[in-house]
Amino acid sequence: MRILVLSDSHGMYSNMRRVVMKHNDAEVIIFCGDGAEDIEEIKREFTDRMIIAVRGNCDFCCSNKNVETITLEGKKLFITHGHLYGVKGGLYTLACAAREAEADIAIFGHTHMPTEIYDDGLYLFNPGSIMGYEGSYGLIDITPAGIMTNTVKFSR
Repeated sequence: MRILVLSDSHGMYSNMRRVVMKHNDAEVIIFCGDGAEDIEEIKREFTDRMIIAVRGNCDFCCSNKNVETITLEGKKLFITHGHLYGVKGGLYTLACAAREAEADIAIFGHTHMPTEIYDDGLYLFNPGSIMGYEGSYGLIDITPAGIMTNTVKFSR
């Protein structure tokens, strides 16, 4: 299963749309917040995809949860924006919360910096920000052989 991970669009819907169209092999789209209006547009346009979105610190008028946990292909995903876990200062609190939820992957945003860490059974993954001329996004592949994370540079 391929999962497309986006975060921190901050109004750059066109970037999100371009990436979603490029990766029509992704069955699931995860959005880590800060662009609630953008992901709502994606939901309206791409009704054939499963879309999971959480609330970011700049998503003031949105009903998305701060944290979502889902299981896909037998792997548990802990999804959050990251601001409530202080990810700009370190990943310890996020990792503790993800471990407490018995997650295999903690997916977050907020820092605008791509992060791919494997720590004692837990993947910590931030796709960076899809905003701007040279943003980034992420792909997660869950296969019988395991989990593969990948950050992809976006440029127009």
